[in-house]
Amino acid sequence: MENKVLFKGIFPALVSPFDENGDILVEETKRLVKWEMSWGVNGFYICGSTGEGLVMKPEARKKLLEVVLEATEGKVPVIDHIGAIDLRTTIELAKHAEKAGAAAISSIPPIYFRYDEDEIVNYYKAITDACSLPLVMYGIGNTGIQLSFNTVKRVMELPHAIGLKWTYPDYFTLGKIKDIDGGNINVINGPDEMLVCGLAIGADAGIGTTYNLMPGLFVELYREFNAGNVTRAREIQHAINKVIDVLLKNNALPATKAAIRGLLGFNVGECTPPLKQYSHQEFDKLMNDLSGIIDFKTQKIL
Repeated sequence: MENKVLFKGIFPALVSPFDENGDILVEETKRLVKWEMSWGVNGFYICGSTGEGLVMKPEARKKLLEVVLEATEGKVPVIDHIGAIDLRTTIELAKHAEKAGAAAISSIPPIYFRYDEDEIVNYYKAITDACSLPLVMYGIGNTGIQLSFNTVKRVMELPHAIGLKWTYPDYFTLGKIKDIDGGNINVINGPDEMLVCGLAIGADAGIGTTYNLMPGLFVELYREFNAGNVTRAREIQHAINKVIDVLLKNNALPATKAAIRGLLGFNVGECTPPLKQYSHQEFDKLMNDLSGIIDFKTQKIL
C-alpha cells in the first residue's frame, strides 16, 4: 500500500513578503525562509490564509513559489496552496506548481456559492485530474464550509489525494479522519494554539501562522511531544499561547506581519488592504505587549 503520510513535523504557513504594489520582495523572502530553516522546520506551506493567497494575483503566487523553492534548495518540501475563487485559476496554479517543483498542492474547497458534497468532491477531482502532485485538502472556518468526515473520506479515494490540513477546533472529527484507510492519511494540525491537541489525536504535522515568529519553539514542542515529554510540550504550548493571545487581540495576521518586522527585522511589508495597517502608536504598543513573553531572536521562553 502506498504510504500517504508524506509530511511530518513543523511547516510554517509562510507570510508573503510583498511591497505596496503586491510585488514579491525576493531577497527578503529568501532571508526569512533561510532563517526559519535554521531552526529546523520541516517544510513550508505557501499562499494559504497566512500567505494571503486568495487576494494575490496569480502571477505573484507563481513568483513566490519559485522564490521559496530557490531559497529552500530542495532541502525541505514546499506545499503550494493553489485554491482560488475560480476553478480555472486553481488548475492553472496547480499545473505551475507541478512544473516548478513543489512537493505537493493544497486547496480550500470551492467558496462563495453553496456547494453540496458532490460539487466539492468534483472540485477536488478536477484538480487531481489536472495535476499529479500529492493533494492536501485544506479545511478552515473562514470559508464558511465545515468539511465533513464523509466528504474527506470520498476525496481521499481520488488519485493523488493524501490528506488534509484541519483548521477547525473539532478534534473529535479529526480523530475519526485519522482512522481513514487504517491511518494511511496525512493529517496536519491547523490551529497554532492547539498543536498539542492535534498531536494527541494523531496529527502527523502542524502548519501555522505563528510558526513564522516562533519556529524554534514549535520545533521543540513537536520534538518533546514525540519523545513522550508531554508535560514539557504543554509548557511550551502555554508560552506560545500567551503570544497568540496578544496577536489575536490585535488582528492576528497583520499583527504577525508587524511582529516579524519589529521583533525579527524582516521587511515583509503590510497585509493587503483592507486588512489593518498599523499606525506608529499601534505598532509600538503591539511590540511592548509582546515583550517579556519570549525572546524571539533566540527562541527562548522568558
